[in-house]
Amino acid sequence: MGVQDKENEEFTLEIERVIAAPRDVVWRCWSEPDLLMQWYCPAPWTVTSAEIDLRPGGRMNCVMQGPNEGERHEVVGCLLEVVPRERLTFTDGYSEGFIPRANPFMTGYVQLSDHGGGETKMVWGARHTSQEDKQKHLDMGFEQGWSAAAAQLDELARRTSGR
Repeated sequence: MGVQDKENEEFTLEIERVIAAPRDVVWRCWSEPDLLMQWYCPAPWTVTSAEIDLRPGGRMNCVMQGPNEGERHEVVGCLLEVVPRERLTFTDGYSEGFIPRANPFMTGYVQLSDHGGGETKMVWGARHTSQEDKQKHLDMGFEQGWSAAAAQLDELARRTSGR
């Protein structure tokens, strides 16, 4: 492992889950806006809009709305890597068309693989440029929030696959 790899690992947060649905369904839940909106942030927050242009350089934008009036978080991002049914890499460091954005926070990724029995192993992570940003993400509730979202994804993927 090189120095750069060690630094990337040091600033990375990751969760791993087994989703009780086939990989093509889990991929759809990540790549189709109408499905993404149903699970992508932990309740009682909701995703009120989502736009995905599924290609490198394409947009991955969403608006998250909190349960209290005025709570709103807009995420503007760009897809860096799209490997259908296997991997998505996205960042808020660029907007659509690889246009640089001020104050990037993270690069996210999801890796999907068959787990057996029609289930999918999902690895979901966020890479940061500093220990401070990594800690900020932890303080925002990375583990609890994304664990709750992963449970919502599991439920949606089960329903979508007819399980």
